[in-house]
Amino acid sequence: MIDILICLCIGYACGCISTGYIVGKANNIDIRNYGSGNAGTTNAIRTLGVKAGAITFLGDAFKALIPILIIRLFLFQNSAMESQLLALYTGLGVILGHNYPFWLHFKGGKGIAATGGVILAFDWRVALVALCGFVIITAVTRYVSLGSLLVSIIFPIGVVLFYRNNPQFLHMLIVSCFFTVSAFYKHNGNIKRLLNGTENKLGQKVDVK
Repeated sequence: MIDILICLCIGYACGCISTGYIVGKANNIDIRNYGSGNAGTTNAIRTLGVKAGAITFLGDAFKALIPILIIRLFLFQNSAMESQLLALYTGLGVILGHNYPFWLHFKGGKGIAATGGVILAFDWRVALVALCGFVIITAVTRYVSLGSLLVSIIFPIGVVLFYRNNPQFLHMLIVSCFFTVSAFYKHNGNIKRLLNGTENKLGQKVDVK
């Protein structure tokens, strides 16, 4: 139990590093006051351009990837089964920190790029499937939100496919489902706009004045 709490705390601390907010401040704006009001990759692209979006994506992905690798390689060199579970809890902490950073009054992003980093650190096979799903759905529909939600759905499905014989399977599945629930909760507005046909498509820009 103490291992899980430590992993959650380390993950949360890393997740609180809001790349989108930092990139916005480097461009003299608070990105949360523009576009969707989200300090994430998509809003960074729409508000500040592709370069800013790429930096935001990489920063958010690596702030999940790095602490998980540190946890697994240096801090808790447990069995492979326990290591995977602790990786999930570290990732969950990252998502909580990203979505609800205490120093930004708990107003952060939606956690998809960070979830991508978590999935990659957890299992590259699941990450590959998630990436392909995201690219295909986003390319076909031009809706980043649809691709993002698909990534969150693929995560627990990947756990079922590759870890169903793991003694920690049920525990791992429950934790992975939290990522899905979080993504759908944070995309509540996007889902409503998708249903009524007002969701912004990839490539639409936001005026910064």
